[in-house]
Amino acid sequence: MIFQTCKMAWKAICANKLRTFLTMLGIIIGVSTLIVLVSIADGASSSVTSQISDMGSNYLMVRITDDKENPLKMSEFSTLLKDDAIAEAAPIGSTSVTGKSGYTSGTVNIYGTTGGYFTIMEKELLLGRTIKKTDIENNSYVIIITADTAIEFFGRTDVEGENISLDGKKFLVIGVLEDDSSSGDTVVSNSDSTETVELEGYIPYTTLTRMADNILEITQFYVSSSNEDSMDEAMAEVDNTLSLMLGGIAAISLLVGGIGIMNIMLVSVTERTREIGIRKAIGAGQGSIMLQFLIEAIIVSMAGCGAGIIASAIILKIIQRVMGNSMSFQMNSAVVLIAVAFSAVIGILFGIYPARKAQRRNQLMH
Repeated sequence: MIFQTCKMAWKAICANKLRTFLTMLGIIIGVSTLIVLVSIADGASSSVTSQISDMGSNYLMVRITDDKENPLKMSEFSTLLKDDAIAEAAPIGSTSVTGKSGYTSGTVNIYGTTGGYFTIMEKELLLGRTIKKTDIENNSYVIIITADTAIEFFGRTDVEGENISLDGKKFLVIGVLEDDSSSGDTVVSNSDSTETVELEGYIPYTTLTRMADNILEITQFYVSSSNEDSMDEAMAEVDNTLSLMLGGIAAISLLVGGIGIMNIMLVSVTERTREIGIRKAIGAGQGSIMLQFLIEAIIVSMAGCGAGIIASAIILKIIQRVMGNSMSFQMNSAVVLIAVAFSAVIGILFGIYPARKAQRRNQLMH
C-alpha cells in the first residue's frame, strides 16, 4: 500500500519535470546557502580573523572581513556575546578629525568604542569616568582623551568638564587617560628632532558612526575571557555565535522554498481533481489520497536538499581552489544533518495543507 502510494507520488512528480525543478530550486538555494555560509564561518579565516594580542592571552581581537551577507550592527552587539566564557566585549572603530580648543588645533585620532574596551585593554583613568551605556544609547558627544592630548590642547591634565571641538562638533571631556594608556607611539620629527605625541580620544561607538561616513556596522571588536588562563572557550563561543547568525539568515531561504512547495502542491491539487475522483471511484480511501500528496511534497523537499548538499560541496571546492592554501573550508557534517532534518520538516509542514485540501476535495465529490 505504502509502496504503491510512493510509486504514484513519484510518477506525478516526474510528469512535470520543469515545474518540479523550479519548485526544488528554493530548497536547493536554501540548503546550499546554509551549508556554505556556516562552513565558511567555521573556517574562521574568510569571515572572521581572530588574533590574540602579544601583550597577553586574556583577550582577542576579532575582525570581520566579509560582512555583506549579514553586517553586525551596534543594536545587535549588546546581546550578541552574552556567555559565561566572555567577560567583556567591545567594538572598535577609528577615524581622524581636526581637534580645536581655544587657539590650539591639531589632528586627533578618534576611536569609537564602549566602556568595556577600557577594561579589556586595561586602560587606567587619571580622572573622570568611562563611557556608559547611556552614552551609547543617546549618541552622546562625550570624549575621553589621553593625558598628552589634554596637555596639548589645554596645557594641563585636570580638564574633566572642559569642551573640545572635533570637526566643528563640541565634545564634553568626561575623562583623561594616564600616559601609558595611549595606543599610539611617540613620533619624532625629522626637521628638528623634537618629539611629537599622537593625539587621541575615545568616544561612544554610536557617535563615531554619525561622524564617519565609512563606519556604519561593526567590523572589528575585542573580547576578553572570563578565564584568564585560556581563551579557547571564548574563541569557540565567538565562532559559534557568528555561525548561528549566518545560519539563521540562510534558514530563511529554506522557509521561502517551503512556501514554494506548498504553492505548487495547491496548484497540483486543483489540476488533478479528475485523478482524485477516479482514484476514489476505484476504491482509494481518504487517507491514501492525503498520503500521496504529502509524500510528493516530502520527495520534492528532500530531493532539493540532496541537490543542495551536492551544490554546497562543489561551491566549497571552488572557493578552496580560488583561495589556495591560505584558507581551509570543510563541509560541516552537523549542519548537513540539520539541513536534512529541516528540509524534511519543511516538506511535511508545507505539504500537510495541500494534502488535506486534496482530502477535502475528495469528500466534496460524494
